[in-house]
Amino acid sequence: MLRNILTYGVIAGLIVGIPLFAMGVTLDHGHVGGAWGMVIGYTIMLVALTTVFVAVKRRRDVELGGVIRFWPAFGYGLAISTVAGLIYVLSWEAAMLFMDSSFAATYAQATLDAARADGASAAEMARLEAQMNDFVTMYANPAMRIAMTFFMEFFPVGLLVSLISAALLRNSRFMPAQVTA
Repeated sequence: MLRNILTYGVIAGLIVGIPLFAMGVTLDHGHVGGAWGMVIGYTIMLVALTTVFVAVKRRRDVELGGVIRFWPAFGYGLAISTVAGLIYVLSWEAAMLFMDSSFAATYAQATLDAARADGASAAEMARLEAQMNDFVTMYANPAMRIAMTFFMEFFPVGLLVSLISAALLRNSRFMPAQVTA
């Protein structure tokens, strides 16, 4: 089982990690991609995490005779998501080396510029500027950056995909194994 968790996790991690690294390094040297960047990033995460569904279904149909309970399926999916998330974090950290750590400052400036363009008051701008300065300081700490990247970006998607996969596949009538004669 551990071998399968690692195999599917590494596959998912590479599917999400390679584009993340490539986008981080090549797209305007780390400048914020805005809403489209987030859409592309989360779409790639969902595509990568289809391996969770495939792995749970394969475990149910091949290894467990067509039946799996919710909690074991959920745990299996979460373990795969965790391995993929670790590769995601490593890919981001590698990309940060090429971006000379300018991401946080660029993100903070883009956030301030967007608020200014939306007509934020001076008090709102001062409060937002203080928050962005705190963010830049916090993001400079590798432990905080790694935790933020894993738990705020990847983990919620992995959790959701694992929940949905476990909920659907616990029903043995949902996409039953095809019997070949």
